[in-house]
Amino acid sequence: MAVPWKRVVLKLSGEALMGRQTHGLDAGTLERIAADVARASAMGVEIAIVVGGGNFFRGIQGADKGIDRARADSIGMLATVMNGLALEHAIEKAGQPARALSAVPMPYVCQPYSRQAALNHLTKGRVVVLAGGTGNPFFTTDTGAALRAAELSADAVLKATQVDGVYSADPKKDPNATRYETLTQQEAIEKNLGVMDTAAFALARENAIPIIVFSIAEPGAISQALEGTGRATLVTP
Repeated sequence: MAVPWKRVVLKLSGEALMGRQTHGLDAGTLERIAADVARASAMGVEIAIVVGGGNFFRGIQGADKGIDRARADSIGMLATVMNGLALEHAIEKAGQPARALSAVPMPYVCQPYSRQAALNHLTKGRVVVLAGGTGNPFFTTDTGAALRAAELSADAVLKATQVDGVYSADPKKDPNATRYETLTQQEAIEKNLGVMDTAAFALARENAIPIIVFSIAEPGAISQALEGTGRATLVTP
């Protein structure tokens, strides 16, 4: 099946990598997602992955621990680098070349992020794992995904979640929640649907980048989202 997207940014939360564990990395889950990324890349799609760090530390949790927000966000950015390195290894183990780049420079462990370096890897067929968020505190990795999509001229953002699209309310808490097949980014902001933050939606809207929200829970989910065959919500600019 023909895929309508040539280049995409996949937003992958840290929580997606911990499987059924309460924190950290789950080897089986990491292997499954890496295999799905490799399969999607083999379809001819250039893939950049913005990875979160919530399975280790979320910056917004810092206040509960007595840490100021800017410093806590820095800790969270380091958590994303740990996930990025693990994901890079898993994708390469699945047979697909990958490179981890960090917006927080740490050249001893991975290449510092630059737009030119990321584009160079993408055009050579490598999956690019983008860690370190935006490199600045007070910005979520959702905003980082929209920013990188704009910088790298991506055709779409794939937002991997634990549910199969955008709902009118949390379907795990509200049995009457309804799923949207499509909606606009402005509607998502106005309805406060919470699937991504307002800054991320605004960036995507200004750069005419659609967002596909889907569940990462099952094998083949990324490929199905790219083909348009899986259950998902298309959020249009």
